[in-house]
Amino acid sequence: MGFFDSEIVQQEAKQLFEDYQSLVQLGSSYGKFDREGKKLFIEKMEAMMERYRIFMKRFELSEDFMAQMTVEQLNTQLGQFGITAQQMFDQMHMTLERMKSEIEKQS
Repeated sequence: MGFFDSEIVQQEAKQLFEDYQSLVQLGSSYGKFDREGKKLFIEKMEAMMERYRIFMKRFELSEDFMAQMTVEQLNTQLGQFGITAQQMFDQMHMTLERMKSEIEKQS
């Protein structure tokens, strides 16, 4: 059975995408959130990034051809922006840390 034939993988990918879309949509109102709302949003984004990191690691570790092709595609796409997947995750982490520090300054 191929990596993408797994119902668990399909469901997790679908859920990850839907959750990400919801957070991005919610994030457009970030500036209107109160302090606790901002903290909660950041926590949700951190959890999302961790889920995504784990999901991608499963692709990397898989010997399935299509999983490997997906990793290559992501690397190629990110490479066009001059970054690696690790740099993308690091950048998101730094952004979330900066957002946290902004909240702390407000208190």
